[in-house]
Amino acid sequence: MDDYVVVKNLKKMFSGGVQAVNDVSFRVKKGEFLTLLGPSGCGKTTTLRCIAGLEKPEEGEIEIDGEVYYSAGKKVNISPDRRNIGMVFQSYAVWPHMNVFDNVAYGLRMKKAEEKKVREKVGWAIDLVGLQGLAERGVTKLSGGQQQRVAVARALAYNPKVLLFDEPLSNLDAKLRERMRLELIKLQREIGVTSIYVTHDQAEAMVISDEIIVMHNGVIEQIGDAQNIYNQPKNRFVADFIGLANFLDGEVTQRETEGGKYGIVKVSDGIHHYVAKSLMADDLREGDPVLLFFRPEKASLTNETAANETLNSFPGEITTLVYLGNYIDCRIQAGAKEIRAQVAVGEDWKVHDRVLVTVNPQSCLCLKR
Repeated sequence: MDDYVVVKNLKKMFSGGVQAVNDVSFRVKKGEFLTLLGPSGCGKTTTLRCIAGLEKPEEGEIEIDGEVYYSAGKKVNISPDRRNIGMVFQSYAVWPHMNVFDNVAYGLRMKKAEEKKVREKVGWAIDLVGLQGLAERGVTKLSGGQQQRVAVARALAYNPKVLLFDEPLSNLDAKLRERMRLELIKLQREIGVTSIYVTHDQAEAMVISDEIIVMHNGVIEQIGDAQNIYNQPKNRFVADFIGLANFLDGEVTQRETEGGKYGIVKVSDGIHHYVAKSLMADDLREGDPVLLFFRPEKASLTNETAANETLNSFPGEITTLVYLGNYIDCRIQAGAKEIRAQVAVGEDWKVHDRVLVTVNPQSCLCLKR
């Protein structure tokens, strides 16, 4: 597939010298569902608004389907109404004095489409989002989920080149939000429209996305699919933002000869010294300070049998056990560090038990510190 949306070296600064977007570049394939993920203030919504034409960047270039929509160097800035982009907002932005049909028809009528075409496209869009039979109902009499469907139908009705979503599910309750995620995926796959989605919800991003861009302080930290970003984070921010994580300070003491894939790491809390084996970045060398990273679900517990250093095992004491339905969240004090582990329901552990936390080397990563 060819690149359909191309964003190059985008920069946007707000008053007070705030660099909201700082040299952001990425590409989206035709028909792909890409998510911009990050905490509040990371630049994801500003990036989306620049693509829509609602914000004007200071530098960079935005291209869609081979057409330059914005270029600082070429002095091009196509107005939002000429970009043929559909946008779904967090606040729904439906017209409260209009019924469902007129809300969905709004964009088409603004473009002075023939009424026959309006009726065809609006009927198609209303059916597509599951609002059959509600065309004449006032939008204020709809639920939050139904109002969001109206907003999606309106964005789809005039066949946009790209569909942009700005945290569209954040105002819905948890169960409805989960259901709407699946509906959005099904809808996007059915019509094949290229989509860019903004959210701060990591679970949402992992469910709906073909590819995820993690942003922080106006820059891109990592680009990849959900599995890649979860299992192979490039730095502490990504590892900590996506899911739960354990971090132990250490240094590289040895590299394995197997293609430099694994290394031996010495981990110390100032009193205790442990040794672990970990997947290692190619540019790490002996003596480099690192963070040993692993997910709580990758840790297993056994009874502590010895105080000696054991490869990928950390002795400690259970301080907390929290039942969470499908697993037990367990916290272990290992020297000065707290380690989190997820253990199966039914395992007979108690608070104050002495344990060894063990992690498979393939589940550990060395991150630069």
